Formats: sequence, C-alpha cells, structure tokens
Amino acid sequence: MRTARKNKKWSTLVLAAVVSVGLVGCTSPSEEVAPEDVVIPEGDLADQSGTLTPSNPTTLTTWITSAQQAPAPDNKITKLLEEQLGVTLEYEIVAPDNVDQKIGVMLAGGEFPDLVGTTDLKMRLLEGGALLPLDEMLATGDYPNISTHVEDDIKKMSYAGSEVDPGLYIIPNYNRFYGEVTGGTYYGPAFWIQKRVLEDAGYPDLENMTIERYFELIENFKEKNPETDGAPTVGFELLASTGREWGMTNPPALLAGSPNNGGVIVDEAGTAEIYADKDIAKDFYEVLNEKYDEGLVDPESFTLTFDQYTAKLATGAVLGMHDQGWNFGTATDSLRSAGKDEYTYVPLMPVYEGAEPWYADRDVMNTNQGFGISYSSEQPEKALKFIDLMLSEPWQKTLSWGIEGEDYEVGEDGLFYRTDEQRTNSRDLTWRASNRLEALLDMLPKHQGQFSDGNAFGPDDQPIEFFETLTDYDRGFIEKYDRQTWRQFVNEPPENPKYYPAWNIGLEADATQVNQQLTDANVQHLPKVIAGDPADFEANWQSYLDAIGSIDVKVYEDAINAGIQDRLANW
Repeated sequence: MRTARKNKKWSTLVLAAVVSVGLVGCTSPSEEVAPEDVVIPEGDLADQSGTLTPSNPTTLTTWITSAQQAPAPDNKITKLLEEQLGVTLEYEIVAPDNVDQKIGVMLAGGEFPDLVGTTDLKMRLLEGGALLPLDEMLATGDYPNISTHVEDDIKKMSYAGSEVDPGLYIIPNYNRFYGEVTGGTYYGPAFWIQKRVLEDAGYPDLENMTIERYFELIENFKEKNPETDGAPTVGFELLASTGREWGMTNPPALLAGSPNNGGVIVDEAGTAEIYADKDIAKDFYEVLNEKYDEGLVDPESFTLTFDQYTAKLATGAVLGMHDQGWNFGTATDSLRSAGKDEYTYVPLMPVYEGAEPWYADRDVMNTNQGFGISYSSEQPEKALKFIDLMLSEPWQKTLSWGIEGEDYEVGEDGLFYRTDEQRTNSRDLTWRASNRLEALLDMLPKHQGQFSDGNAFGPDDQPIEFFETLTDYDRGFIEKYDRQTWRQFVNEPPENPKYYPAWNIGLEADATQVNQQLTDANVQHLPKVIAGDPADFEANWQSYLDAIGSIDVKVYEDAINAGIQDRLANW
C-alpha cells in the first residue's frame, strides 16, 4: 500500500516509478487481450479489455461533492454496473455546505477514496497531494475515450501551478462538447422569477428589463398574495451561504453588462479589476437595501445554509432570487414532482441603462472540477478504466437517457424520444432514485452536445423531445412568449473571450489569501449594508469600502491579469 504523500511537491522521478509499476504489462487498446479465465458479458456495455468484469468483481470507493441524491438500493443502473462490469460503487456523497470540513479531514488523514469527485475551486485536494497525475497513464493508450475527451483541451484542463507537478489531474465533469451544442434548459446566472408572477402580470414584455422593473413585478404579486400555501410569501431570496456567497456578490457585474468573470470585470483590452468597491455594486446594494426595508428581501437570507435555501425554494413560497440555474435544480425538481409548475422559475436579465445583457455565455468547461484518481488508491488503473468506460457512447446513453424500451424509444429516423409515461417518470424523484445515477453523472465527464448518431446527449437537449417534455402548464406559458425553450429567455451568447472565464484562473497562495480576504469582507459587511437602516446606508457602505481598502487587492488583480495574459498566449 502506498504511503500518503506528506510533502506538497511531487517528485517527477518518484511519480514515474509509481506509474510504471501500475502499468506493467499494459498494451494499447488494439492489442488488449483479456485473460483466458475472464468472462466478458455480451453487448456494448462490457469492457472488452477484461479489466472490469463480473468474473473479477471490483469495488471502487467514490467520494462526490453534489447536491444530487444518492441512488436507492434497488437502482437498476447500479445493477447494470455489477452485471456488465462487476463494479460496485461505495458512495460518500457530500453536500456543498459540508465539503470544507470533509476536505480538511481527508487531507489530514492522507487516505482517499479511489475516485475523488471534487468541485473545489481552491483545488485543495489537488494541491494537497490527494490526486494522481494522469498524463502517463493516458499515454499508454489504454483509456481511449478519455484521451479523445481531453486531447483538444488538455492545456485548459491541466494544472499549471507550482504546488504539485503540472499535468492533468481532474477530468472535467461539464461542458466539453461534441458536435452541435443544443439545449432547452438554461443553467446559467439570472434574476429568476416565478412563472405565476409573470402570469399574474399578464405575461409582460421582458425586453429592456431593469432591476427596478424586476422588483416591481415581485412587489405587485406579493401584495396580492401575502401567503403561499399557508406560508408567508417571500419576495426575494438572497443566497449568502458559505461557498455560495457569489449569489450575493456577482449581480453588479451582470447588471453592468459583463459576463460572469467572478469577482472581476475584464475590459476589452483584457485587463481585470474588482468591482466590489465600484459604483455599479453600490447602486445594486442600495436597491437591495430599499427592498429589504420594504419587506421584499427575506430577512433569513444571511443565516440560511445552502440546504435550507434549497428547501425554502422547494416550498414554492419564494418569488425570485439571483442564482445560477444549476444551483437550485433540486428545488425545481421537487416543485415539478409535486405538480407545481407555476412555482418554478424563468430567467430574467435586468441591466443598468445603456448596458446590453450578457447573462448567458457559451457553456464553459469546468476545469479543476470533476473526477480524479486518488494517490492512495490501490487500483488506479481500474478506477481510470471505469471513467473511460463511462465516457463510451453506450454508457453515456445509458446514464443520460436510460435503457432503450424502458426509459426511451427510438424512432424510425433513429432519433430518441420518450412516451408521456416515460416523461412523467423522469420528473419523479422517487423513480429517479431507482432508475438514475444522478450524483455519479453529475461528477462524471460527459459527452455533451451530440452522439455520433446525431442524438443529443440527453432528453433535455433533444430539440424534438424538449417541448414534449414540458407539462401542459409550461407549454402554455412558453407559447405566450412565442418561444420553444427556456434558454430562449436569455441572450444569444456571443463567442467567449479566449481567456474566459477569469474565475477559474489558478492562483498562487498569496493571491488566494487576498481573494479569501475579499470574500470574508463581503460576508461580514454586505449583510449589514443590505439589511441596515436606509438612513445608515452611506455609513455602512463606507465601512465596507474601508474593509476592502485594507486588503492588498492589487496582488489578486495582478494574479488574475497574469493568468489572462497566459491564457491569451497559450490557449
């Protein structure tokens, strides 16, 4: 058994030795021959190399950061993994709110699960030595699906810092596209509003939306509907939970017409600057301060954990919030499962006068987020082979569409579709726990876009299927706006700048520390700025500015700008 890595720097010589030991006897895929005593199941889901088979069962410990639910004991895809590959997954699924503590415990112990699924933008597991570099393993040719997946973007995917050796450690879980990009659901940032609010307002024009108009729609509805299903109606929810405080801090940039670059705005020359202390931020928080004083902003906003926030949205009592669409998917699923489509949300794009909305971007690859193989794993080749197989088209279709004839059908034209019963099943959380591996799929690399046969990655992306997926209420609602998808409620995204996005630029320790200090200043001061007496707004704002002024912001800005220039030169 390997001893846990204690030093931050990983010796290239030692790495080569360890990887070489793990790869003795490996051949290229075309030369792979399964041992004679290995029985390979029939069908295209089996591992033809014989690495993962029922005749030699494998248990892979799996750690996942996700808000998705764990599979039920009777899950049919779990059984399929066992029948076809002999693989049993032992899950530990950690909610985003609890991930910081768990990462600390794992790093202190030095022992990690085989498969490490992380969304930690601070890269603590990677830089702490928890993960194996994968480049030499991929160079063997034994993992062709992963190699194809990473070859065009490996510079973007690879770690380039100095805490451990540069290289590919994490296979990104989202937004590596094949073929055309399609989609019906919008998962990006927006000021979300319940459909019943727009319905009550007579389906108003959503063009030229301002923050004032947005709150006016909410205020008018709340006055007429002070309660929702017996609970007080909440006008606007503000997410300030640890690790999700960007729900509170990102809106000023979007209101100013900037795409989501995190804590900075980048001008046309490629120069980044923080905006937290600028007038565009002050203007937004002054509006929030007024709306808080009027009772529109939930007074519990600053004490809710992420789980509590999601649970409150799932009640249907919250009329609006700023958030990323993917971040509250479990609440949307819960509302849909309960048949409360009018309580689900539509994305709106308020901007300041003179600004053009740039809320929707071209989906950005989640670099440094996804699955890695742990340094302490005793079976790294099997763990990587599992990810490789999951990236094959047959397994991707199984994970995203389900099983043909049970979960979807194939038309005479070869395109996948679902029956009404199958669509109803897909919205039921209990059914999904037994028929989907959603937490696993959330973290796995994906064949997004199109498969080689022209079908979209999943039902939500299949144009002919998406509209039929909608309930009668949603079809009626969307037709009022003469649109076919929810993505059509936001801007058509222009080409992303070459460096984009700035928020996932890797930072050295000093810049990371400054960034954390800025986050701490936001968490400590913005609640008072927003919830304080309007008469004290200027004084509270000045205290916030003073806190930012005491931080060496230039260290952070210089690091971001260096990262931008590096990407412009090398990507």
